[in-house]
Amino acid sequence: MTVLVVTGTGTDVGKTVVTAALAALAHDRRHTVAVVKPAQTGVGPGELGDVDLIADLSGIRDVHELTRYPDPLAPEAAARRSGLPPVDLESLAAQVAKLATSRDLVLVEGAGGLLVRYDTGGATLADLARMLRAPVLVVTTAGLGTLNTTALTLEALAHRGLALAGVVIGSWPDSPDLACRSNLTDLEALAGRPLSGALPAGAGLLGQAEFLAAARRSLEPALGGAFDAKDFRARAG
Repeated sequence: MTVLVVTGTGTDVGKTVVTAALAALAHDRRHTVAVVKPAQTGVGPGELGDVDLIADLSGIRDVHELTRYPDPLAPEAAARRSGLPPVDLESLAAQVAKLATSRDLVLVEGAGGLLVRYDTGGATLADLARMLRAPVLVVTTAGLGTLNTTALTLEALAHRGLALAGVVIGSWPDSPDLACRSNLTDLEALAGRPLSGALPAGAGLLGQAEFLAAARRSLEPALGGAFDAKDFRARAG
């Protein structure tokens, strides 16, 4: 795949760390990889954003934050409140497509969930994925409540005819409770395929070498790692 869209089932699910893990693994395999953040919200001028964390964790520098809004809201709402222009989805798609002509992989990290609005017309990350004909990787949580939000996201993908690249748990706790352990089976049932990965809690605080090792353990071979869903499920109990 040349372009991979990374979305979450909501906010604070680990999208940025998963995106960094994908970038780190591709970079380690000597692939040229770029990361695009169409809209960064909740970050002021001069402050570090998601692409800065991705660069620090993965070691890549080909990162692109295309729009920034200071309020911690959905992109369309943040643009409206700030008086700044909203994201132009057609222009965005053209920029990503241009990057993809000279990179082995372009990762596009969304804001929030799949159907968060980017402009007043209601354009979403799902629309961008459709325009790019790109598969979508879904990042979700491990615990109670994840099954509903994951099911809704997967249903929205299927309804729009978008390809699912996999489901990854963005932050797997050190001491998983009953819901976390049970959800491993149920998430696979929802996706109709084995889990594509699970990043350990706190991975975003690791140094580059440690992070690369964690990424390799935590993402499946199709994503550049060595994660085995069956083995992970057995070890989780």
